[in-house]
Formats: sequence, C-alpha cells, structure tokens
Amino acid sequence: MKKIFLSALLAVLTLAACSNENTVANTVESMKTPQMENFDKAFKSLGDPQNRPTEEERKRNTSELSDRRKALLVPASKELILSTGITEAELTRKTGGDMSQIIVWATQIYMQKSDDIRKNLKSEK
Repeated sequence: MKKIFLSALLAVLTLAACSNENTVANTVESMKTPQMENFDKAFKSLGDPQNRPTEEERKRNTSELSDRRKALLVPASKELILSTGITEAELTRKTGGDMSQIIVWATQIYMQKSDDIRKNLKSEK
C-alpha cells in the first residue's frame, strides 16, 4: 500500500514539474506585447517564398536587406517604437525616415523588452 502511494505521489510530482516548465515557457510568449508579436511576425515573414531575396538581390551579395524587404519590417518596427510613448514626429526627427534606422531602433527596443521579460521571470522563481 505504501509503495503504491509513494509511486502515485512521485508520478504527481513529476507531472507537476513538467507542467511548470511548460507554464514558464508559455509565459515568455504570453508576456510579449502585441507590438512585439507583430515585430516577430514581420521578421518571420522574410522567410516566406514571396519575401525571399530575388536573384538580383542575391547577386549584390550584401548583408544588408534590400529596400523591398526593409519595407516589410518598417510598419511593425514603427508600431513597436510608438508603443513606447515616442511620438510620430520624434520618430521622424530621430531617424529622418531612414528605414534601416527605424528597424535598428525597433530591434533595440525588442531586445530590451525581451530582457526585461526574462528578468521578471527569473525574479518570480
């Protein structure tokens, strides 16, 4: 009887530990703001067949994205930047409307917010 009880207790604890790991992993995703999720989706969309580099873009063989591909990222980048309280006028003033600068700024914000989420999760443990 004791063996069965201990086995059942061990099984419950194992399942609880596994479900806690899933909860933490899901929490990282659930703590992302909608703007962060849109930024993620925009970057992932670069891998879609219609958004991949064209033959001409590949021939240039640069590490920089083409203007066509940058244009795919700019709306989500602007949305993420504006979600921090920056105004459209300030965004334009700081970047001059340069797509690369907008994307870089949004990437910095995304990374900072991701770090903040990780720190919050660690402090909750």
